[in-house]
Amino acid sequence: MVFGLSDEMLGTFAPVVVYWIYSGLYVLVGKFGSLDAYRLHPRAEETKNIVSKGTVVKGVLIQQAFQVAVALVLFLLINDDSQNAVKLQPSLFVVVGQLMLAMFVLDTWQYFMHRYMHINKFLYKHIHSKHHTLVVPYAFGALYNHPLEGLILDTIGGAISFLISGMNARTGVFFFTFATIKTVDDHCGMWLPGNILHVVFDNNSAYHDIHHQLYGSKYNFSQPFFVMWDKILGTHMPYTLQKRKQGGLEARPIKD
Repeated sequence: MVFGLSDEMLGTFAPVVVYWIYSGLYVLVGKFGSLDAYRLHPRAEETKNIVSKGTVVKGVLIQQAFQVAVALVLFLLINDDSQNAVKLQPSLFVVVGQLMLAMFVLDTWQYFMHRYMHINKFLYKHIHSKHHTLVVPYAFGALYNHPLEGLILDTIGGAISFLISGMNARTGVFFFTFATIKTVDDHCGMWLPGNILHVVFDNNSAYHDIHHQLYGSKYNFSQPFFVMWDKILGTHMPYTLQKRKQGGLEARPIKD
């Protein structure tokens, strides 16, 4: 129990709370004009987004409502109160292995589902295009999707990763929270110095920004952790970070 909440309740609600706290920090950071040098798009380019930020907030809250409902059912199904009151926790080695497996499963699920939503013209037009109304991504728009896409890619993908990895609810708290942080960071629209996520992962805000541009819509489908499937299946678009003449940074594709 933490703050009077069970591991199951933390695993359900912590990702939601962390989503708004972490994206809120990026909103605050974005207020500082002195940090515009680290933006991947000038402020003026935000007019390319054809959806209001208020609509984005509502859309994210709807997705998170589905996410909470599925998580509650998932934890209810795996929670067996008939077992010993004191639950043995796996070793650190086992936990790390479970987390790595869960990351691989989630990446695999999201790559193929995400790519198919681009290939299938009906799914792209009526479902996935909603996410791409954010041509200039920002942090709290990370989960702005059609509810069906959110259910398939994020909620079901997370549940499958959780079940296949065999992790318990306590480990699930860390996995789902970290996946949330990573997703928000990938859509933050900034390349801040010292960001450890950009150092550890090739799949980052610049990598995903390429995908949100028209020239990159058929590339960089991988999310949220690694880029292996893009590299294996030929949808990897490498890039270089360069300074824009009007200020800030730009992730420019490297042409062969």
